[in-house]
Amino acid sequence: MDMDPTVSTRREESDEAEAVNMLKVLPVDCIAKVLSLTTPADACRSFLVSTSFKSVAESNAVWDCFVPPESDYLFNNNSSSSSSSSLPISSKKELFLYLCHHPLLIHDGKLSLSLEKKSGKKCYMLSPKDLIIVWIDTPAYWRWTSLPHTRFPEVAELIKVCWLEIRGRINTRMLSPATLYAAYLVFKTTTGSYGFESQPIEVEIGLVGGEIHKQTVYLDAYGGRKLRYQIVPRRIGVFNRRIPGLQAPQPQPKENEELNGLKYPKKRVDGWLEIALGEFFNRSGKDNGELEMSVLEVNGGSWKGGLIVQGIEIRPKP
Repeated sequence: MDMDPTVSTRREESDEAEAVNMLKVLPVDCIAKVLSLTTPADACRSFLVSTSFKSVAESNAVWDCFVPPESDYLFNNNSSSSSSSSLPISSKKELFLYLCHHPLLIHDGKLSLSLEKKSGKKCYMLSPKDLIIVWIDTPAYWRWTSLPHTRFPEVAELIKVCWLEIRGRINTRMLSPATLYAAYLVFKTTTGSYGFESQPIEVEIGLVGGEIHKQTVYLDAYGGRKLRYQIVPRRIGVFNRRIPGLQAPQPQPKENEELNGLKYPKKRVDGWLEIALGEFFNRSGKDNGELEMSVLEVNGGSWKGGLIVQGIEIRPKP
């Protein structure tokens, strides 16, 4: 005989209430420890279980586990009575939320650190100063410049090269464990950029000394959004003459989609462009390995210029 749905629902509600009551009798530090082993999103939702959880869920004991130690000075400076800083940080939770929207410069300003809001996982961007760029010290080929709306004081502008080689490395211990990361070259093109229209670029990602994953992309800023044309014949009048050279537009691809299997940049919310370099799964976070990402065009021999590099970003893949 089937159980009455009303009875079943009441029993479930009774079990939930009993579980909540059991949690209420736990010591505060025990509850804080349990919440610190979840995610920021779970910690925020925990007070829905019981309003008595709210003070614990917002305590520094919980959120201290979600913020990186590199950012502790921001909280310490703002919590001291003598601090003149205007940062809106008075708790570790506020520090966490601040880092989700305001990347922190570390390693002498050569690296930026931010947090993914939902999971609390670490995101990094390597500045051009932290990258290996061939010919970067030759003014005829590259120059340092300052632009608004960048994370770093200076970015690298490509004047002209026929050998494009950009490499970046980061220790895997700095990354969040058990996380699938994706790496991106973040860049812009100048109005006079050239040499990238149909030039394939090889990108690589992998551990130094380990397996390297390679793929081909294009850095043409408009390649994934402008119309592609093909030559079609057209019949004219009674003579059915064909006039070659008339072009028929092809449908535009949706943004972030590949065009005929070719990978082009997409526009970011900050106005810059990014192209995916590949993915890497960071297992334990304890292995001391170097993750290397590369952008290469060393075979074509053609000159190219008008590229502005802000850096290489490594962030968790949704």
